[in-house]
Amino acid sequence: MKMSQKIKAIRKAEGLTQIKFCKISGIALSSLKNYEGGHAEPGLQPILQITNTSLFEKYTMWLMTDKVAPAAEQIAPALTHCGIDGGEAQKQTKKTGADSDVRSSYYAKKT
Repeated sequence: MKMSQKIKAIRKAEGLTQIKFCKISGIALSSLKNYEGGHAEPGLQPILQITNTSLFEKYTMWLMTDKVAPAAEQIAPALTHCGIDGGEAQKQTKKTGADSDVRSSYYAKKT
């Protein structure tokens, strides 16, 4: 999977629009659109912006190596909304818990 496809998978797994993803990560919207549209591949700087964002840290190992370590809280986007054994979890319609708090703090900082 290309790096640009991985970025899109992360964004989708977190249920973020392109605009919200860009506000949280600091990546320019036009750059993200180019990555997701397959017109460009991200360089080191945008990858670092993503992996240095606490909401997305859990994807660092997968993003860089295609490997996961659930015990170390390093997962792939496919594991975000399903269990380790592959059983699907129900999607939440209301965001709650730690991820919600992290998102809220990012929106407060960026707006």
